[in-house]
Amino acid sequence: MRNAKACETESLGGINISVCGSCSLCLHSALRLSADFPDLTKHNNCMASCLTPGLYARLRDKATPAGWTLDQCIQTGVDNPGHPFIKTVGMVAGDEESYEVFADVFNPVILERHNGYDVKVMRHPTDLDSSKIKQGMFDEKYVLSSRVRTGRSIRGLSMPPACSRAERREVERVVTDALSGLKGDLTGKYYKLSNMTDKEQQQLIDDHFLFDKPVSPLLMSAGMARDWPDARGIWHNNEKTFLIWINEEDHTRVISMEKGGNMKRVFDRFCRGLKEVERLIYEKGWEFMWNERLGYILTCPSNLGTGLRAGVHVKLPMLSKDPRFNKILENLRLQKRGTGGVDTAAVGGTFDISNLDRLGKSEVELVQMVVDGVNYLVECEKKLERGQDIKIPASVIKR
Repeated sequence: MRNAKACETESLGGINISVCGSCSLCLHSALRLSADFPDLTKHNNCMASCLTPGLYARLRDKATPAGWTLDQCIQTGVDNPGHPFIKTVGMVAGDEESYEVFADVFNPVILERHNGYDVKVMRHPTDLDSSKIKQGMFDEKYVLSSRVRTGRSIRGLSMPPACSRAERREVERVVTDALSGLKGDLTGKYYKLSNMTDKEQQQLIDDHFLFDKPVSPLLMSAGMARDWPDARGIWHNNEKTFLIWINEEDHTRVISMEKGGNMKRVFDRFCRGLKEVERLIYEKGWEFMWNERLGYILTCPSNLGTGLRAGVHVKLPMLSKDPRFNKILENLRLQKRGTGGVDTAAVGGTFDISNLDRLGKSEVELVQMVVDGVNYLVECEKKLERGQDIKIPASVIKR
């Protein structure tokens, strides 16, 4: 029998780990961890900025109760280094517990992505009182459509990157059962993706009502397209102004939308519908994932908190050519996308403008920021049309 010997600390690949001098067990473990650490030297995403060899060594062999691991969380960020000028998040959660088990990585990612939101000391507010919105009607000469969306996850079931076929089908069952109880202007019907004709599916996609099969490398690497189109579908009311996607990037995406510039009405429908859906799901014995630190919990850390994106399609042909345009958006905490969404061009100077923040501010605060910000952009466009000068507004973020 060999004598017991205290382990010595050695550094392997930047990982400090204890190894005993007379057996190879600890040394083998250290070599495995060192060899497994991903090469992130050319990556531009939040995960790559925050994950260190030491953190990886400490969390590498942990798992959530459902079996989701750190390597599964970060795989999409490892596979997709990101764009030099566009910093992506680089990781996803497989279940609600991911944010706790791997908090040492998720928390700094959240801090970076959400403008300094510190999970350890801050609390996220929720406010779905649409009556608080002021001046929620846009000039429809410029604003073509208005939309508010969010996501919700069903507590107790794994999220899309990790869910089994049975869990995905259970999400569909739970949500569609609840939606059958909606009344009045929210009354509608569920359309299962696997039962649609190609023509029906393409028409809904062209109308911007339906999601298509994920082709983005970010989503594919995260496992979002597994078993497609099993247990995926869309529910919408009869007027097609209140929609719910099931089992896309999140368990549900809740959307209120309509043509024109009446953001106040869109947000009112959004709040009413969302509250009613939550009530109906609760009556069935289920609830949404939520806690006071992270707010509503979703697959991507970028959508934590409200998960809310309030956006408009707005015509800004002159302002968009002004060199101050991006700085104006930055100070108003707004982001722009092309006419067709992410990675598309702006046709005829029409942009999809929406809020940049999700976490740390309430739904009412974010929608009001969009209302105020878009009104400012439209006023700038009008001034440029008249040959007048415009100013970069002060930042809405208080330092």
